[in-house]
Amino acid sequence: MGGGKFMMSFEYPYLILLILLPLLILKFLTPVKTKDNQALRVPFLEDIKNIQNIKGGLFYSAKKTNFSYPLLWLWLIYGMVVLALMKPVYISEPIPLRDEGRDIMLVTDISTSMLEDDFVYQAKRLERIEAVRAVVADFVQKRTHDRLGLILFGTRAYEQVPLTFDKKALLDILSMMQAGMAGQSTSIGDAVALALKSLKTSRTQKEKQVIVLLTDGENNDGNISFPKAIKMAKNEGIKVYTVGLGAPQLSLVKNLFGIEDSGLDEQSLKELAEETRGRYFKVTNLSELINVYREIDKLETEHFEENFQYTKREMYFVPLLIAFLVAVIGCLFDVVLRRRQ
Repeated sequence: MGGGKFMMSFEYPYLILLILLPLLILKFLTPVKTKDNQALRVPFLEDIKNIQNIKGGLFYSAKKTNFSYPLLWLWLIYGMVVLALMKPVYISEPIPLRDEGRDIMLVTDISTSMLEDDFVYQAKRLERIEAVRAVVADFVQKRTHDRLGLILFGTRAYEQVPLTFDKKALLDILSMMQAGMAGQSTSIGDAVALALKSLKTSRTQKEKQVIVLLTDGENNDGNISFPKAIKMAKNEGIKVYTVGLGAPQLSLVKNLFGIEDSGLDEQSLKELAEETRGRYFKVTNLSELINVYREIDKLETEHFEENFQYTKREMYFVPLLIAFLVAVIGCLFDVVLRRRQ
């Protein structure tokens, strides 16, 4: 039977047929015969029956009718035992479940070159780091069912936020990140390797693990070369989206810091994306940067197939308890009848 909030079901409903077993025994099981075609007799049973007929008890019939209370009790007890054998279960309302989301590792360049103010917002020049901070924060807030992590890199790569559902912690780190915090040069290979290492701890399927790498330079520092990082990512089967930021030109900031600008390594970024089934995006202004992260958001859409979970609780003890109570009440009723005789 069903209800608005719960359902009662049976694991072995076919065992209801056991309720007919006593009737079948009475109908088809013939008495044991002796050599003289007489039924097997136990002499003292007739004496017990006679005694109990006098005092009432198990063979007592109320008001001298054919209706026997003990027979009703026995049938009720037997029926409850059969019900328990059918294994009744309480099933709660279905709880909707969603498939697991994605694990997205955001790998962001914060080398000194990110101080270049070649982005424009509302007629004001904007540093690259400021634009990236705002756009990435918006991307994070949209990924409602994903785990996200953050790696910031310059001369060295640092895992600032491991994979987590705590978006607030990640947004707090984004709000505090500053260009130059991790050094002036760019170690893209180390950053990719660190992202792959972080994703190894994930139990999410490889198809749902993603790296979004943003940089405005080339791999000019670190222990791992760009070709080696590409090979590692390909072997791991992790999809990588690469975002190349800014035009390859000398900037005032780089001149002030004495950094030689060798340009954006677009070829390596494209190769990394292609070898991992990702995509490469070139960004030269704020509008393009916003569109890139929107595009990645669409490509890694949060599509879920809704499943349902039911909580089941076994209830076989209920009919067994009823059977026990009926037996106790029957015994008490029998005692009362005996005393009245």
